[in-house]
Amino acid sequence: MPNTEFPSENTTAERPKHVPRDPLTGVQRAAVTALVDSAQPVSGQLGDLFSSHGRQLALVGGPVRDALLGRESADIDLTTDAVPQRVLEIVDGWADSVWTVGIDFGTVGLRKRGLQLEVTTYRSESYSPKSRKPEVAYGTDIEDDLLRRDFTVNAMAVRLPQVEFIDPFGGLADLKAKVLRTPGRPEDSFDDDPLRIMRAVRFAAQLGFALAPEVAEAARNMADRLAIVSAERIRDELTKLMLSPNPRRGIELMVELGIAGHVLPEVPRMQLEIDEHHRHKDVYEHSLTVLDQAVDLERERGHGPDLVLRLAALLHDIGKPKTRAFESGNRVTFHHHEVVGASMTRKRLAALRFPKDVVSDVATLVSLHLRFHGYGKGEWTDSAVRRYARDAGDLLEWLHILTRADCTTRNRRKAAALARSYDDIERRIAELAEQEELDRIRPDLDGNEIQEVLAVKPGPVVGKAYRFLLELRLENGPMSKEEATAALREWAAEHL
Repeated sequence: MPNTEFPSENTTAERPKHVPRDPLTGVQRAAVTALVDSAQPVSGQLGDLFSSHGRQLALVGGPVRDALLGRESADIDLTTDAVPQRVLEIVDGWADSVWTVGIDFGTVGLRKRGLQLEVTTYRSESYSPKSRKPEVAYGTDIEDDLLRRDFTVNAMAVRLPQVEFIDPFGGLADLKAKVLRTPGRPEDSFDDDPLRIMRAVRFAAQLGFALAPEVAEAARNMADRLAIVSAERIRDELTKLMLSPNPRRGIELMVELGIAGHVLPEVPRMQLEIDEHHRHKDVYEHSLTVLDQAVDLERERGHGPDLVLRLAALLHDIGKPKTRAFESGNRVTFHHHEVVGASMTRKRLAALRFPKDVVSDVATLVSLHLRFHGYGKGEWTDSAVRRYARDAGDLLEWLHILTRADCTTRNRRKAAALARSYDDIERRIAELAEQEELDRIRPDLDGNEIQEVLAVKPGPVVGKAYRFLLELRLENGPMSKEEATAALREWAAEHL
């Protein structure tokens, strides 16, 4: 590997005079070196290859930022002054495979010895006022390329093969201060790509950074520009935000800056809505607390970040504003808000182009989140417990977490009682599952056996009989073939 050349504290050459030098510490220098080492054969072969063709190449953006933060990064992003066609010519015969899905936006994908890379030509992107797709123009200078990037902490690079650290806009200083600034005016940055407004709140949640005042103000004033960004791109940023270590912070910023009104308008509408307990907290604050507690329980139970669970925690009460009713005795009710909320959830997530299974699973959890509150002190029969588990299906673990997280009362005695009740229902589900393989409950007679007993052909009658036997199984537990056959004949005599 070539000798590493880091800028010294007194070196100011090739940097804008208005940007102060913020040298790397020894730890940071080691991190950048480790990044280059981990990107082999990029640092050696590919850097030398581009250099031999008279072209520039640099590691850039997220991987550099993450290395300086001590975070792992799966991405290897590079930037060059070579246009895409020239990149293809340079790597011809060197790369194990090449793909050009992003070539219209200046990006060429490569694979070498199992390492996946993306090489993007220096560029500037901008959106016309009504366009959902950016217009791309290629550049020849790396500082101009870094100037077009979203935030200064993503506008740092490491030039290859000489391993020279490049930071023309003070990204290292902002990294230390944990603040998000834009290389140029935030208004220009957000106008070029309005999705950066969402990226700002996502990075706040993901990295624990604050938004610089001018960035927050520009985001607030330009939030309506998100209307020209495709639902798919917004969905992807929202997904990353929800899977971040602190999704609550990202949602709070979205609401504070008026961004949520263009992405999840149902969330800010929960503000000022009194919850069913008529406490001083509102539904919005309650929902954020449930999200926090769901994230904590997710970790405690040994699960990784789960999008379905976290979306359900955030959205479980979005039906309350529509179902609020005032009754005598200063009571407020939200009857059937779980049903209304499930419908609203389906509509919103579908509009954001979430996959159908995600939409269905989140809506199911929203519809089921109140079911446990009928459990009381364990009065449910075994059949009711079976139905609870059956209706949740593969989402049962997430329903356990959501239901527990939904307890936000400050009354310790009440909270402890709810926890004991849910401990009890989980215990009973586990016992029934062990006894009956609850997750695979089927009637005691299959479709062919039903046809044989009733002497009928496939059709609606078989379906009705099947549902009857399933309900019987849920009510009574396993039955012998003889018992199920007798019950089926008795049912048929009355209903057929």
